[in-house]
This record gives sequence, C-alpha cells and structure tokens, in this order.
Amino acid sequence: MNNVHLIGRLTRDPDVKYGQGANGQTAVARYTLAVDRRYKKEGEQSADFISCVAFGKSGEFAEKYLRKGTKIAITGRIQTGSYTNKDGAKVYTTDVVAEEHEFCESKATAQSAGETSAPEQSGAPTSQKDYDGFMNIIDNLEDDGLPFN
Repeated sequence: MNNVHLIGRLTRDPDVKYGQGANGQTAVARYTLAVDRRYKKEGEQSADFISCVAFGKSGEFAEKYLRKGTKIAITGRIQTGSYTNKDGAKVYTTDVVAEEHEFCESKATAQSAGETSAPEQSGAPTSQKDYDGFMNIIDNLEDDGLPFN
C-alpha cells in the first residue's frame, strides 16, 4: 500500500499551472513541505524538504488557500519518475502526490506567530474535504447563541 501522511510548513507559495486533462483544464500545484525530523543530531539539518504535487481539485485548493509558512497535514502517495534533461542526463524524481490537505493551526494562531499560514478569506475551509462552496458552521456554540430556534 502506498500511503503517506505528512505535517509540515510550505517553504514557498504553490506554483500552479494549468494543463489539458481528460476533463478539460486541470490544475497542477507544486510546492515543497518542510517536515521536522523526530530526532535531531548536532550539526545536522532538523527538517526534510519534501516535493509535493496536487492535481485537479486538490491543486485548485492549494492555489486558493495555501501560502508560504502554512502548516498543513497532507495525505497522499509517493510517485517516482524520470526524464532526460537538456544535457542528456537521466534525472530521477520522487514526489508526494497530495490527495487531501488539512490546516494544522487556526488563522489567529498563525498570525500571532507572525506567519501568513492561514487562508486570507474569512469562512475558509479547514480542510480540502470541506471545500464545497458552503460556509462552515462554528463548533461548540451554546444553544442560545444559535440564530434560529
């Protein structure tokens, strides 16, 4: 089974391009996720930088909501490939194909840390699964705080 779960921060804004897919224009978002290592050794880097790619609706979600510094959790799969560069050398690639995205911190937490890691729009979904065009209902509201009876 090829299944990957990662939590990390985007090192830059996603690079999104549109290409021809089976159903017309398809978004392809590429970004790098900095994932902290569990154990750190003196003098070694403390994070791994994982290349990620998201296609279709996942790519559109990344384009709309993900920014440099955003702390997210992704679920996906590892995909390997190769190509020949302009110098004639064979280059091997390994990417994580992100199938689901989920935010790992609130907009307020991200802003208090001085980061731009949460979506800019109010009412933004907390995960890609919530990305259906409807506003999210706030959890833990008191019964008397609801706008209807």
